[in-house]
Amino acid sequence: MRIGIVCYPTYGGSGVLATELGKALAGKGHHVHFITYQQPVRLNVFVPNIFYHEVQVPTYPLFDYPPYETALASTLVDVIKNNHLQLLHVHYAIPHASAAYMAKKILEQDGIDIPVITTLHGTDITLVGKDKTYAPVVAFSINQSDAITAVSKNLCDETFRTFNIKKPIEVIHNFVDVERFARKPIDAFKKVIAPNGERVLLHASNFRRIKRVQDVVLIFNEVRKKIPSKLLFVGDGPDRPVAEDLGRRLGICDDIRFVGKQEQMEDILAIADLFLLTSDYESFGLAALEAMAAGVPVVTTNAGGLPEVIEEGVTGYMANIGDVDTLAAKAISILTDDETLQQFKQGASAHARKFDIHNIVPLYEALYERFLEKAVV
Repeated sequence: MRIGIVCYPTYGGSGVLATELGKALAGKGHHVHFITYQQPVRLNVFVPNIFYHEVQVPTYPLFDYPPYETALASTLVDVIKNNHLQLLHVHYAIPHASAAYMAKKILEQDGIDIPVITTLHGTDITLVGKDKTYAPVVAFSINQSDAITAVSKNLCDETFRTFNIKKPIEVIHNFVDVERFARKPIDAFKKVIAPNGERVLLHASNFRRIKRVQDVVLIFNEVRKKIPSKLLFVGDGPDRPVAEDLGRRLGICDDIRFVGKQEQMEDILAIADLFLLTSDYESFGLAALEAMAAGVPVVTTNAGGLPEVIEEGVTGYMANIGDVDTLAAKAISILTDDETLQQFKQGASAHARKFDIHNIVPLYEALYERFLEKAVV
Protein backbone atom coordinates (compact mmCIF):
# COMPACT_ATOMS: atom_id res chain seq x y z
CA MET A 1 0.00 0.00 0.00
CA ARG A 2 1.00 3.61 -0.57
CA ILE A 3 -0.24 5.59 2.42
CA GLY A 4 -0.11 9.27 3.28
CA ILE A 5 -0.04 10.20 6.97
CA VAL A 6 -0.82 13.72 8.19
CA CYS A 7 -0.03 14.53 11.81
CA TYR A 8 1.49 17.05 14.17
CA PRO A 9 5.23 16.42 14.39
CA THR A 10 5.53 17.22 18.10
CA TYR A 11 5.74 15.21 21.32
CA GLY A 12 1.96 14.94 21.77
CA GLY A 13 0.24 11.57 21.77
CA SER A 14 -1.33 12.02 18.33
CA GLY A 15 2.02 12.70 16.68
CA VAL A 16 3.69 9.83 18.52
CA LEU A 17 0.99 7.34 17.54
CA ALA A 18 0.93 8.49 13.91
CA THR A 19 4.70 8.26 13.59
CA GLU A 20 4.97 4.86 15.26
CA LEU A 21 2.12 3.59 13.10
CA GLY A 22 3.88 4.80 9.96
CA LYS A 23 7.15 3.17 11.00
CA ALA A 24 5.39 -0.11 11.73
CA LEU A 25 3.59 -0.03 8.37
CA ALA A 26 6.86 0.69 6.58
CA GLY A 27 8.44 -2.22 8.41
CA LYS A 28 5.77 -4.46 6.89
CA GLY A 29 6.63 -3.32 3.38
CA HIS A 30 4.14 -0.49 2.83
CA HIS A 31 5.26 2.87 1.44
CA VAL A 32 4.46 5.59 3.96
CA HIS A 33 4.54 9.32 3.20
CA PHE A 34 4.48 11.77 6.13
CA ILE A 35 3.14 15.21 5.26
CA THR A 36 3.58 17.91 7.91
CA TYR A 37 5.40 21.19 8.63
CA GLN A 38 8.51 19.59 10.14
CA GLN A 39 9.96 16.14 10.57
CA PRO A 40 8.17 14.23 13.38
CA VAL A 41 10.29 13.85 16.51
CA ARG A 42 9.86 10.06 16.54
CA LEU A 43 10.97 9.82 12.91
CA ASN A 44 14.59 9.68 14.01
CA VAL A 45 15.90 6.64 12.12
CA PHE A 46 16.28 5.92 8.42
CA VAL A 47 13.64 3.57 7.03
CA PRO A 48 13.77 2.92 3.26
CA ASN A 49 9.96 2.85 2.86
CA ILE A 50 9.33 6.13 4.68
CA PHE A 51 9.15 9.46 2.85
CA TYR A 52 8.83 12.92 4.37
CA HIS A 53 7.22 15.92 2.67
CA GLU A 54 7.50 19.31 4.37
CA VAL A 55 4.59 21.71 4.12
CA GLN A 56 5.99 25.10 3.18
CA VAL A 57 3.92 28.09 4.31
CA PRO A 58 5.10 31.29 2.59
CA THR A 59 4.68 34.50 4.56
CA TYR A 60 3.15 37.54 2.96
CA PRO A 61 2.48 40.98 4.51
CA LEU A 62 -1.18 40.51 3.56
CA PHE A 63 -1.58 37.64 6.08
CA ASP A 64 -1.41 38.26 9.81
CA TYR A 65 -1.60 34.48 10.21
CA PRO A 66 0.00 32.23 7.55
CA PRO A 67 -2.71 30.00 6.01
CA TYR A 68 -1.30 26.60 6.98
CA GLU A 69 -4.49 24.71 6.16
CA THR A 70 -4.43 25.96 2.57
CA ALA A 71 -0.74 25.16 2.20
CA LEU A 72 -1.32 21.70 3.64
CA ALA A 73 -4.19 20.98 1.23
CA SER A 74 -2.06 22.05 -1.74
CA THR A 75 0.86 19.92 -0.55
CA LEU A 76 -1.46 16.93 -0.13
CA VAL A 77 -2.66 17.31 -3.73
CA ASP A 78 0.92 17.44 -4.98
CA VAL A 79 2.14 14.46 -2.90
CA ILE A 80 -0.87 12.29 -3.74
CA LYS A 81 -0.56 12.97 -7.45
CA ASN A 82 3.18 12.58 -7.78
CA ASN A 83 3.52 9.55 -5.52
CA HIS A 84 0.31 7.78 -6.54
CA LEU A 85 -0.92 7.48 -2.96
CA GLN A 86 -3.84 5.14 -2.43
CA LEU A 87 -5.09 6.40 0.91
CA LEU A 88 -4.76 9.33 3.31
CA HIS A 89 -4.77 8.84 7.08
CA VAL A 90 -5.06 12.09 9.04
CA HIS A 91 -4.48 12.29 12.78
CA TYR A 92 -6.13 14.96 14.92
CA ALA A 93 -9.15 16.61 13.35
CA ILE A 94 -7.92 20.22 13.28
CA PRO A 95 -6.89 21.26 10.66
CA HIS A 96 -5.94 17.95 9.09
CA ALA A 97 -9.40 16.57 8.34
CA SER A 98 -10.58 19.80 6.73
CA ALA A 99 -7.39 20.12 4.67
CA ALA A 100 -7.79 16.50 3.56
CA TYR A 101 -11.38 17.19 2.50
CA MET A 102 -10.23 20.17 0.44
CA ALA A 103 -7.49 18.09 -1.21
CA LYS A 104 -9.96 15.28 -1.89
CA LYS A 105 -12.36 17.64 -3.69
CA ILE A 106 -9.52 19.14 -5.75
CA LEU A 107 -8.31 15.69 -6.79
CA GLU A 108 -11.80 14.70 -7.86
CA GLN A 109 -11.46 17.28 -10.65
CA ASP A 110 -8.70 15.06 -12.07
CA GLY A 111 -10.64 11.85 -11.61
CA ILE A 112 -8.70 10.79 -8.49
CA ASP A 113 -10.68 9.43 -5.56
CA ILE A 114 -8.50 9.30 -2.44
CA PRO A 115 -10.09 7.70 0.64
CA VAL A 116 -9.60 9.74 3.83
CA ILE A 117 -9.47 8.14 7.26
CA THR A 118 -9.57 10.49 10.25
CA THR A 119 -8.32 9.37 13.66
CA LEU A 120 -9.55 11.38 16.64
CA HIS A 121 -7.11 11.65 19.50
CA GLY A 122 -8.65 13.72 22.28
CA THR A 123 -8.32 17.46 22.61
CA ASP A 124 -9.27 17.86 18.95
CA ILE A 125 -12.74 16.87 20.23
CA THR A 126 -12.82 17.61 23.96
CA LEU A 127 -11.10 21.00 23.94
CA VAL A 128 -10.35 22.68 20.62
CA GLY A 129 -13.21 21.02 18.79
CA LYS A 130 -15.78 22.35 21.27
CA ASP A 131 -14.71 25.93 20.63
CA LYS A 132 -17.52 27.53 18.63
CA THR A 133 -14.87 29.10 16.41
CA TYR A 134 -13.95 25.67 15.06
CA ALA A 135 -16.87 23.36 15.89
CA PRO A 136 -18.83 23.58 12.60
CA VAL A 137 -15.72 22.86 10.52
CA VAL A 138 -14.67 20.01 12.81
CA ALA A 139 -18.08 18.33 12.61
CA PHE A 140 -18.30 18.78 8.84
CA SER A 141 -14.78 17.46 8.20
CA ILE A 142 -15.31 14.41 10.39
CA ASN A 143 -18.57 13.60 8.62
CA GLN A 144 -16.91 13.95 5.23
CA SER A 145 -14.20 11.41 6.11
CA ASP A 146 -14.56 7.99 4.53
CA ALA A 147 -13.86 6.36 7.88
CA ILE A 148 -13.46 7.64 11.43
CA THR A 149 -11.53 6.03 14.27
CA ALA A 150 -11.06 7.01 17.90
CA VAL A 151 -8.34 5.89 20.28
CA SER A 152 -10.77 4.92 23.06
CA LYS A 153 -14.43 4.15 23.58
CA ASN A 154 -14.62 7.12 25.91
CA LEU A 155 -13.47 9.45 23.14
CA CYS A 156 -15.88 7.82 20.71
CA ASP A 157 -18.78 8.44 23.09
CA GLU A 158 -17.60 12.00 23.76
CA THR A 159 -17.49 12.73 20.03
CA PHE A 160 -21.08 11.60 19.55
CA ARG A 161 -22.14 13.71 22.55
CA THR A 162 -20.33 16.80 21.25
CA PHE A 163 -21.11 16.69 17.52
CA ASN A 164 -23.84 15.50 15.22
CA ILE A 165 -21.77 12.72 13.71
CA LYS A 166 -23.68 10.74 11.11
CA LYS A 167 -21.17 7.94 10.55
CA PRO A 168 -19.95 5.09 12.75
CA ILE A 169 -16.72 5.57 14.67
CA GLU A 170 -14.44 2.57 15.07
CA VAL A 171 -12.48 2.28 18.28
CA ILE A 172 -8.87 1.27 17.64
CA HIS A 173 -6.92 1.71 20.84
CA ASN A 174 -3.53 3.33 21.02
CA PHE A 175 -0.63 0.91 20.97
CA VAL A 176 2.88 0.49 22.29
CA ASP A 177 5.95 -1.35 21.09
CA VAL A 178 6.38 -3.60 24.10
CA GLU A 179 9.72 -4.92 22.88
CA ARG A 180 11.12 -1.40 22.68
CA PHE A 181 10.19 -0.62 26.29
CA ALA A 182 11.36 -3.92 27.77
CA ARG A 183 14.71 -2.48 28.82
CA LYS A 184 16.92 -3.32 31.76
CA PRO A 185 17.72 -0.27 33.91
CA ILE A 186 21.05 1.42 33.48
CA ASP A 187 22.52 1.10 36.97
CA ALA A 188 24.76 4.16 36.67
CA PHE A 189 21.79 6.29 35.63
CA LYS A 190 19.63 5.07 38.50
CA LYS A 191 22.40 5.69 41.04
CA VAL A 192 22.64 9.30 39.92
CA ILE A 193 18.92 9.79 40.48
CA ALA A 194 18.57 7.59 43.58
CA PRO A 195 22.06 7.18 45.08
CA ASN A 196 20.76 5.48 48.24
CA GLY A 197 18.33 3.11 46.60
CA GLU A 198 15.30 5.38 46.95
CA ARG A 199 12.10 4.60 45.06
CA VAL A 200 11.83 6.57 41.81
CA LEU A 201 8.47 8.12 40.92
CA LEU A 202 7.96 9.51 37.43
CA HIS A 203 5.61 11.88 35.66
CA ALA A 204 5.82 12.74 31.96
CA SER A 205 3.58 15.24 30.17
CA ASN A 206 3.36 18.61 28.43
CA PHE A 207 2.71 20.34 31.78
CA ARG A 208 -0.55 21.89 30.66
CA ARG A 209 -3.14 22.74 33.32
CA ILE A 210 -5.19 19.66 32.44
CA LYS A 211 -2.30 17.46 33.68
CA ARG A 212 -2.57 18.84 37.26
CA VAL A 213 1.17 18.60 37.89
CA GLN A 214 0.73 20.21 41.32
CA ASP A 215 -1.12 17.05 42.38
CA VAL A 216 1.93 15.01 41.36
CA VAL A 217 4.06 17.08 43.77
CA LEU A 218 1.50 16.74 46.56
CA ILE A 219 1.32 12.95 46.10
CA PHE A 220 5.10 12.71 46.12
CA ASN A 221 5.25 14.77 49.29
CA GLU A 222 3.05 12.22 51.08
CA VAL A 223 4.94 9.23 49.67
CA ARG A 224 8.26 10.76 50.68
CA LYS A 225 7.08 10.99 54.32
CA LYS A 226 6.68 7.20 54.41
CA ILE A 227 9.22 5.90 51.88
CA PRO A 228 12.59 7.36 50.80
CA SER A 229 11.83 8.53 47.26
CA LYS A 230 12.83 10.71 44.34
CA LEU A 231 10.56 12.31 41.74
CA LEU A 232 11.43 12.72 38.07
CA PHE A 233 9.52 15.17 35.89
CA VAL A 234 9.89 14.55 32.14
CA GLY A 235 8.66 17.12 29.64
CA ASP A 236 8.02 20.82 29.79
CA GLY A 237 5.20 23.30 29.53
CA PRO A 238 3.35 26.22 31.10
CA ASP A 239 2.74 24.66 34.52
CA ARG A 240 6.31 23.58 35.16
CA PRO A 241 6.93 26.74 37.29
CA VAL A 242 3.84 25.78 39.33
CA ALA A 243 5.37 22.42 40.18
CA GLU A 244 8.77 23.94 40.92
CA ASP A 245 7.31 26.59 43.22
CA LEU A 246 5.21 24.07 45.12
CA GLY A 247 8.24 21.83 45.62
CA ARG A 248 10.17 24.76 47.09
CA ARG A 249 7.33 25.73 49.42
CA LEU A 250 7.05 22.14 50.67
CA GLY A 251 10.83 21.94 51.14
CA ILE A 252 11.20 18.89 48.91
CA CYS A 253 12.76 20.40 45.79
CA ASP A 254 16.08 18.64 46.45
CA ASP A 255 14.32 15.33 45.84
CA ILE A 256 12.67 16.46 42.59
CA ARG A 257 14.47 16.56 39.27
CA PHE A 258 13.21 18.11 36.03
CA VAL A 259 14.89 16.54 33.00
CA GLY A 260 12.97 18.32 30.23
CA LYS A 261 11.75 16.78 27.00
CA GLN A 262 13.22 13.37 26.27
CA GLU A 263 12.91 11.19 23.18
CA GLN A 264 14.28 7.97 24.68
CA MET A 265 11.58 7.40 27.28
CA GLU A 266 12.36 3.70 27.43
CA ASP A 267 15.69 4.40 29.17
CA ILE A 268 14.05 6.70 31.73
CA LEU A 269 11.10 4.41 32.42
CA ALA A 270 13.51 1.52 33.00
CA ILE A 271 14.70 3.11 36.25
CA ALA A 272 11.23 4.11 37.50
CA ASP A 273 9.25 2.28 40.19
CA LEU A 274 5.94 4.11 39.77
CA PHE A 275 4.29 6.36 37.18
CA LEU A 276 1.96 9.14 38.34
CA LEU A 277 -0.74 10.55 36.08
CA THR A 278 -3.15 13.03 37.67
CA SER A 279 -4.95 14.50 34.66
CA ASP A 280 -8.40 16.06 34.51
CA TYR A 281 -8.87 14.16 31.28
CA GLU A 282 -7.02 11.65 29.12
CA SER A 283 -8.66 10.39 25.95
CA PHE A 284 -6.58 7.23 26.30
CA GLY A 285 -3.41 7.63 28.37
CA LEU A 286 -0.54 6.69 26.07
CA ALA A 287 2.04 7.76 28.65
CA ALA A 288 0.51 5.32 31.15
CA LEU A 289 0.58 2.52 28.60
CA GLU A 290 4.25 3.16 27.79
CA ALA A 291 5.02 3.05 31.51
CA MET A 292 3.25 -0.31 31.87
CA ALA A 293 5.09 -1.67 28.83
CA ALA A 294 8.30 -0.86 30.71
CA GLY A 295 6.99 -2.78 33.72
CA VAL A 296 6.15 0.36 35.71
CA PRO A 297 2.85 0.32 37.64
CA VAL A 298 0.62 3.38 37.34
CA VAL A 299 -1.33 5.39 39.88
CA THR A 300 -3.74 7.66 38.06
CA THR A 301 -7.07 9.41 38.03
CA ASN A 302 -10.03 7.56 36.54
CA ALA A 303 -10.52 10.27 33.93
CA GLY A 304 -11.61 9.71 30.34
CA GLY A 305 -10.27 6.58 28.71
CA LEU A 306 -7.85 5.62 31.48
CA PRO A 307 -10.15 2.86 32.85
CA GLU A 308 -9.76 1.21 29.42
CA VAL A 309 -5.99 1.10 29.95
CA ILE A 310 -5.52 0.45 33.67
CA GLU A 311 -6.47 -2.85 35.30
CA GLU A 312 -7.34 -1.90 38.86
CA GLY A 313 -5.26 -3.70 41.46
CA VAL A 314 -3.13 -5.40 38.80
CA THR A 315 -1.32 -2.68 36.85
CA GLY A 316 -1.86 0.00 39.49
CA TYR A 317 -4.73 1.97 40.95
CA MET A 318 -7.14 4.77 40.07
CA ALA A 319 -8.91 7.43 42.12
CA ASN A 320 -11.09 10.45 41.49
CA ILE A 321 -9.64 13.62 40.01
CA GLY A 322 -7.99 15.72 42.71
CA ASP A 323 -8.16 13.00 45.39
CA VAL A 324 -4.52 13.39 46.33
CA ASP A 325 -4.86 11.53 49.64
CA THR A 326 -6.20 8.35 48.01
CA LEU A 327 -3.72 8.50 45.16
CA ALA A 328 -0.86 8.92 47.65
CA ALA A 329 -2.13 6.02 49.78
CA LYS A 330 -2.33 3.78 46.71
CA ALA A 331 1.20 4.77 45.68
CA ILE A 332 2.51 3.97 49.15
CA SER A 333 0.77 0.58 49.15
CA ILE A 334 2.57 -0.38 45.93
CA LEU A 335 5.98 0.91 46.99
CA THR A 336 6.05 -0.33 50.60
CA ASP A 337 7.81 -3.63 49.95
CA ASP A 338 9.74 -5.22 47.08
CA GLU A 339 7.43 -8.22 46.72
CA THR A 340 4.31 -6.10 46.21
CA LEU A 341 6.12 -3.77 43.84
CA GLN A 342 7.36 -6.71 41.78
CA GLN A 343 3.83 -8.14 41.50
CA PHE A 344 2.56 -4.83 40.14
CA LYS A 345 5.49 -4.54 37.76
CA GLN A 346 4.73 -7.97 36.33
CA GLY A 347 1.02 -7.17 36.12
CA ALA A 348 1.71 -3.92 34.29
CA SER A 349 4.01 -5.56 31.77
CA ALA A 350 1.61 -8.43 31.06
CA HIS A 351 -1.41 -6.15 30.61
CA ALA A 352 0.48 -3.84 28.25
CA ARG A 353 0.94 -6.73 25.83
CA LYS A 354 -2.76 -6.55 25.00
CA PHE A 355 -1.99 -3.18 23.39
CA ASP A 356 1.20 -4.32 21.67
CA ILE A 357 1.86 -2.76 18.28
CA HIS A 358 1.73 -6.18 16.61
CA ASN A 359 -1.88 -6.59 17.77
CA ILE A 360 -3.13 -3.11 16.83
CA VAL A 361 -1.44 -2.27 13.51
CA PRO A 362 -3.23 -5.13 11.67
CA LEU A 363 -6.52 -3.47 12.64
CA TYR A 364 -5.47 -0.36 10.72
CA GLU A 365 -4.30 -2.46 7.79
CA ALA A 366 -7.67 -4.19 7.65
CA LEU A 367 -9.39 -0.80 7.71
CA TYR A 368 -7.20 0.47 4.84
CA GLU A 369 -7.93 -2.61 2.76
CA ARG A 370 -11.66 -1.90 2.91
CA PHE A 371 -11.13 1.38 1.10
CA LEU A 372 -8.34 0.63 -1.35
CA GLU A 373 -10.80 -0.40 -4.01
CA LYS A 374 -12.14 3.17 -3.96
CA ALA A 375 -8.80 4.68 -4.89
CA VAL A 376 -8.18 5.59 -8.51
CA VAL A 377 -4.55 6.42 -9.16
